[in-house]
Amino acid sequence: MSPHHLALILLVVGNLAASLSDVAVKLIEGGISPFQYMFLRQLVALLIILPLYLNQERSKKALRQTPITLFRAHLILIGSGCMMVAVTHLPLATANAIFYAAPILMLPLSILFLKEHPPLTKIVLTCLGFVGVLVVLRPSQFHWAAVFALGTAITLALFNILVRKLPNEQSVITTLWWTTLFSLPASALLAALHWQPMTSQELILIIASAICILSYNGLAVMAYQKAPAGEIALAEYSGLVFVTLFGIWWFDEIPDWLTALGIIMIILPLFPWQKRRAWMRKTR
Repeated sequence: MSPHHLALILLVVGNLAASLSDVAVKLIEGGISPFQYMFLRQLVALLIILPLYLNQERSKKALRQTPITLFRAHLILIGSGCMMVAVTHLPLATANAIFYAAPILMLPLSILFLKEHPPLTKIVLTCLGFVGVLVVLRPSQFHWAAVFALGTAITLALFNILVRKLPNEQSVITTLWWTTLFSLPASALLAALHWQPMTSQELILIIASAICILSYNGLAVMAYQKAPAGEIALAEYSGLVFVTLFGIWWFDEIPDWLTALGIIMIILPLFPWQKRRAWMRKTR
């Protein structure tokens, strides 16, 4: 299997995990503050990573590119807080349609920060996905929580793009450990200032969300280290399929025809049109 195909598979599986995290957050129903959620999720993630980090060779535990890791850590906090607000107040499919503006943002960001040059075909297909996001969002029916969903998209795009700035020799576990650790001081302070009573069910949902989003972060790191961001970013859209199905199953959020049309426009760029045309020419 080529690194490109493996990167695509890793991103699809990662987005399935991220979608399950969104389900867990929606089930919390806004019962705790976003700051409390951010801190507890990151604390749980750190405890999960700890034995994996300690089990590494000493040479692999060292952190490189500290400023980038510190910046990515706080992007996680901003993105997760915005995500909780958006998922709580918007249907899963609508919130995630805005989240998936991230791959669109990644194209210009990959050109700006990584000096990558995606082909025109990918630019056109990504623009089609953006139109699909607008159809789902429907500016005429704008909801204030969509602003927080857009905040998640921006932080996610930056978070993934900056993976390419990390050295390949730094392990995924080390990257996750330091990123999570750096996010705790700010999140702990904010959580202490906005702490609310919490039920055992809410704690279980936070733990489930932490495990799922940690899985996504690890898989995303591996994926974006194996292939240029501009070539695999469209695979991020697979999560929209998952959250739409989960929204129907768990929350009876059946998309109307405009939402369904927008979702189709968003996932169409996922299809390998160029390879399919090449295969059809060979079989003629």
